[in-house]
Amino acid sequence: MAAKLFEIKELRNKKFVFEDRLDASQWLARILMPYYNKASDTVVFGIPSGGVPVAIGLATALNLPLDLIIVRKVPIPGNTEAGFGAVTLDGQVILNQDLVTYLHLSPDVIERQVASVKAELEARNHMFRRGRPLPDMSGRTAILVDDGLASGFTMLACVETVERLGASKKVVAVPTASQAALGRVGEKVDEIFCPNVRTGPYYAVAEAYRHWHDLSKQEVLNLLESTNFFK
Repeated sequence: MAAKLFEIKELRNKKFVFEDRLDASQWLARILMPYYNKASDTVVFGIPSGGVPVAIGLATALNLPLDLIIVRKVPIPGNTEAGFGAVTLDGQVILNQDLVTYLHLSPDVIERQVASVKAELEARNHMFRRGRPLPDMSGRTAILVDDGLASGFTMLACVETVERLGASKKVVAVPTASQAALGRVGEKVDEIFCPNVRTGPYYAVAEAYRHWHDLSKQEVLNLLESTNFFK
């Protein structure tokens, strides 16, 4: 892994270490604070849905501007919870080729799943960002935030997005992640902040949280409205 990793050693391989996503954002803020508090030319990007409360808490703690990156995993047919890749708002597709091969997914199946995701991306961008263009990141630092990394492919799609926006430094900030995902993402970014690193063959983001649920679109909107994001 090329990226420099910042973790909290006593949290390694622990489960249920965060009360909820807001609590997790405060743990993240503790290890980012020495480096990014009021940092100039730095933007915190939350990844809807689960990454939004974490990003809000982090951006608030660090006194940094908040934005969102709209990406979506490409769901495995018949299993909406698991994905075999991710799609960005501008149409870039990143596939987990090993999983595609293992599942024997045909090009037609992949194309149908990707097309469905692209339609959903446009709707979510209109809903969560009001269709605003993403900021010019030339010479700036992007801090990419989600509530956890399982495979890392969704985060890789976000990394590619900020690269195309011109970001000079790419930082990933997640409360929890599998070691495999960190290795995959670490080849593409400069720094990773992750309090709860988990090793081993099995990993689930939800196992880092004592209180966990999938956020609805309305919950995300309520959170964004509470921060005056739409002003």
